[in-house]
Amino acid sequence: MSGIITLSLTLNTEAIQIVARPSMTTMEQIISSPLGNLRLQANEDSLISLEWTGETITRPSENPILKTACTQLSDYFNNKNNGFNIPLSPCGSEFELAVWKSMTQIPYGTTVTYGDIAKSTGRPPRAVGTACGRNPIPIIIPCHRVVGSGGRMVGYSGKGGIETKRWLLVHEGNVLL
Repeated sequence: MSGIITLSLTLNTEAIQIVARPSMTTMEQIISSPLGNLRLQANEDSLISLEWTGETITRPSENPILKTACTQLSDYFNNKNNGFNIPLSPCGSEFELAVWKSMTQIPYGTTVTYGDIAKSTGRPPRAVGTACGRNPIPIIIPCHRVVGSGGRMVGYSGKGGIETKRWLLVHEGNVLL
């Protein structure tokens, strides 16, 4: 047996594929950042989520993925790096994964529009915006670099909303703001 079970369901006449994977141990760490405390979750192979939390900072994890992520985030916030090199495993639909992968290609300090990503995925800008809002690893998958047409600041699902998005873009030296 391969360890992966695939089930097909029909719901509202749309086929949905659910993939059940063998259980992996999930570890987490809470770190401080200039934008508030962040909870990072990882399994043995990759980072699976990053979210804002009001919880207190935890002691450093022994998980090598979390160690790397924490170091790279610290370097990012201290202007010591402008990119991330961490294995990622966000959970989402095929379309969401395509949008998130596209966002990882946006260079530090630059922006693209929802329309730009929509053209590359063949879906409407609003669908791209929804996928951005579901990004489970913000900052590292830089959804803050996606703006409305004409560079308009529209939407950010992270804590603080557009003000956090603006802070991240200014931090990266984006002068369009």
